[in-house]
Amino acid sequence: MNNENFELENMREQMATLKKKLDQQQIVNDRLIRHSMEKTAGKISRRYYVIMGLCVLMIPYTYWALVRLNNFSIYFWIYTCFVMLVCLGATYYNCRNLNIDMMDNSLVDVRRYIARAKKFDANWLFVGIPLVIVFLGWFLYESYHLHNDALFNGLLWGGCIGAIVGTVAGLSLHFKTQRQYQDIIDQIEDLTAGE
Repeated sequence: MNNENFELENMREQMATLKKKLDQQQIVNDRLIRHSMEKTAGKISRRYYVIMGLCVLMIPYTYWALVRLNNFSIYFWIYTCFVMLVCLGATYYNCRNLNIDMMDNSLVDVRRYIARAKKFDANWLFVGIPLVIVFLGWFLYESYHLHNDALFNGLLWGGCIGAIVGTVAGLSLHFKTQRQYQDIIDQIEDLTAGE
């Protein structure tokens, strides 16, 4: 009987040790996954800061390139500035959702902020695409009326090529960002599935 109690007590100690190791492993896994999520969110944030910087730099550049060099109307430049400021504001607004501390906040809060950022990013196309279509239409109109000669052909082809390259780059960046948001959400769901 004494031998059985000793074995039973030994097994309890081993189970307690194993449980403690599993709990420590769970904590390590949680921290590694949170660090990975934070790293991915940081990449998206840095991309947003680059976009915001470009929006600010485009305002004086478009004045020089469109108004001073090509005699476009000041109204077209004002519309271009409006588009840049709307893009800047929307990007800044969405970037705020990524400034959550993923290491210390609850996963429910982190998921809510990331899901909100993902949804805003997806819905941004409903605003961004019409703004760009109006911009391109106005660009072609101004090009045609101001430069009804060989220069117009250069502006036309440059505008078309720029629109195609910009569309491909913008959509690929958009879909990459959406995938990164979804990766973070999937990691959170994996972490919370065991709870």
